[in-house]
Amino acid sequence: MNQTFLQQIIFICGLLHIALSIGSSVIPKVLQWNSALQNVQPLIRQIFWTYAAYILVINLCFGLVSIWGTKELTDHSFLATCITLFISAYWLTRIGIQFFYFDTSQAPKGFIFTLGEIALVALFVLFTAVYFLAFLYNNSWI
Repeated sequence: MNQTFLQQIIFICGLLHIALSIGSSVIPKVLQWNSALQNVQPLIRQIFWTYAAYILVINLCFGLVSIWGTKELTDHSFLATCITLFISAYWLTRIGIQFFYFDTSQAPKGFIFTLGEIALVALFVLFTAVYFLAFLYNNSWI
């Protein structure tokens, strides 16, 4: 695999991570989290919002690392190998959650929501593949 090409797609994935983070800010409103969490115990509600914030910050940091550390993510180092494997495993896990855990029976319906879900899953697949390729590259397997 060409290192320059791999760095370019990692950089693009970094931009997409940032776009995902920005787009994620509308999810609480679209899914009406405030009203859904009204009758939940305060501690549970606080834990929920904390986890949501952690996920948002992790996704944002993946983007920043991918943009500012593009070369370092392909330098064959132990750290590059670990980080690219971690990011790939993170997104692969997210795909599994999407298909095997989430109950989407009460998710918003309509063309725009279906299109949004397809786009998100495609993005998760792209992230999984790109960072796994980078992991393989860092191990000189490809």
